Amino acid sequence: MNILGISCFYHDSAAALLIDGKLVAASEEERFSRRKHDSGFPKLAARWCLEQGGIGVEDIDYVVFYEKPFVKFERILTTALQVVPKSWKVFGDAMTTWLLDKLWVKNVIRQDLGISPDRILFSEHHLSHAASTYLCSPFEESAILTVDGVGEWATATMGHGKGNDIRLLKEVRFPHSLGLLYSAFTAFLGFEVNEGEYKVMGMAPYGEPKYVDKVYKLINVDKDGGLWLDMDYFCFHHSSTQTYKQKFVDLFGKPRQPGLHFFTEASGYPKYFEPRPSNYAELAKENQHYADIAASIQQVTEEIVLTMANALHRETGLKRLCMAGGVALNCVANGKILGNTPFEEIFIQPAAGDGGGALGAALYAHNCALGQPRSFVMDHGYWGKGYSEAENVDFARSCGLPHQTFDDEDQMVDRVVDHLTKGNVIGWSQGRFEWGPRALGARSIIADPRRDEMKEIVNVKIKFREPFRPFAPSVLAERTEDFFDLPGAAQHYPARFMLLVVPVKEDQRSTVPAVTHVDNSARPQAVHEEQSPLYYKLIDRFGQATGVPVIMNTSFNLKGEPIVNTPQNAFNTFQASGMDALVLGNTVITKEA
Repeated sequence: MNILGISCFYHDSAAALLIDGKLVAASEEERFSRRKHDSGFPKLAARWCLEQGGIGVEDIDYVVFYEKPFVKFERILTTALQVVPKSWKVFGDAMTTWLLDKLWVKNVIRQDLGISPDRILFSEHHLSHAASTYLCSPFEESAILTVDGVGEWATATMGHGKGNDIRLLKEVRFPHSLGLLYSAFTAFLGFEVNEGEYKVMGMAPYGEPKYVDKVYKLINVDKDGGLWLDMDYFCFHHSSTQTYKQKFVDLFGKPRQPGLHFFTEASGYPKYFEPRPSNYAELAKENQHYADIAASIQQVTEEIVLTMANALHRETGLKRLCMAGGVALNCVANGKILGNTPFEEIFIQPAAGDGGGALGAALYAHNCALGQPRSFVMDHGYWGKGYSEAENVDFARSCGLPHQTFDDEDQMVDRVVDHLTKGNVIGWSQGRFEWGPRALGARSIIADPRRDEMKEIVNVKIKFREPFRPFAPSVLAERTEDFFDLPGAAQHYPARFMLLVVPVKEDQRSTVPAVTHVDNSARPQAVHEEQSPLYYKLIDRFGQATGVPVIMNTSFNLKGEPIVNTPQNAFNTFQASGMDALVLGNTVITKEA
């Protein structure tokens, strides 16, 4: 049986293909369209999924959409009518966008993919999230927690998965939403909603949670995980451009202006910024205020997620937890769950946000609606498109830069290790690209984590980004506990996908300073040889050369661009940056002979 899952029309549209219950291909549309967070119908991703699966449109049994558009439209209209006339603009925008295409998803699927209407099914948004995590977990039974901005009406659900059955036990309903609360602070702190939330998480360690009490003026949380927002502070329910009201500003001060450099006395003023301003002290103090606000909303978020998780444990009595939704990408909160709840194991798949809904919709249809047995566990994140050695070599020959193709993989790895130990920054493009927002050693920029200056070097040469953004370590799975405070690291699936923030061990902080954040934490990727043999070999060989089996890893993209897909994408990024070498398969390209 061939089932194609689709998510789109909000952000991070995606497609995922199951063949006989097993995932064979999954990708966000942005990897092909090259438009970051592309929300349009994932026509390119869907057609590639079919190509990867070796099937045509005529071979698809079902296409499953990840939510129910008419129910979502009902929520938008109902909410808008409750706050007329304030909502007239959002009402007009909704009528324009929804009546044109969003409401008629079945027609869009039929037209763009050539699928007959009788083969098109619909799931529910949070049910798709729940399925996207539980049904590809290794657990036969688990609690399920989904938390995001909003689906149709639900903003969070608590559920129970057993065998093929998923039951959602309770939900939080719009407009009361932890995800939208966090997004309001994201906008207040000068970042783009649905894109900059991770920046708030990265900024938080530079601050102190001084405003927790003020944040709790906005929200009430009960012991059972229910929550209520004081809507006097928010306007996301009746505005398409603003998330918070003046009352919010009166409480927290003037919003941070987008695009301004962030620095505090703790972060210092990076050399790659323009000359130090004359009012540096004043600006550093102002930024400290914003860092304190970031720390406060991050702490409140962690506390609420822990409350929800503990409530879910009391209700189910289970030791395993599956999580999904955009808030499940809050790696700091995830790390706290392992240490502060009775749950002994958690599972989060790498595309936990809306993109992952495509996978969840397909899995729910196959395993739950159609009753087919579960047969898939997601133990790696490499579900995107790959390129053959011949394609990489042909491209290298045409690029016009010095390059060397190695017949022996070990020789290529040794050459890359030599580059790394010399302090060079490497673009690494291997195999099939990653599913979700994390670079996991298939489309990564890598460097030596032992050099403290490497954070600034990578920012100067490639990323051109804020200094508060941490870089992640990729570490051999069996050596993870040597460097990071994560007991039983090899068994924790989220660690495979870089979805846990944990402390760096005190005696190792000076060993890997480039991947140690200001609060002495890190977001490690535990690399398993059986799932990532080449990347594992590289880290192992680097460890043999240096005594440190850890590599600094960041996503292979420039600021504002999606992670690279093709050899051409990788080369363009290499040329536009200060990277020292580009590795495509067994070919190493340099800018100088």
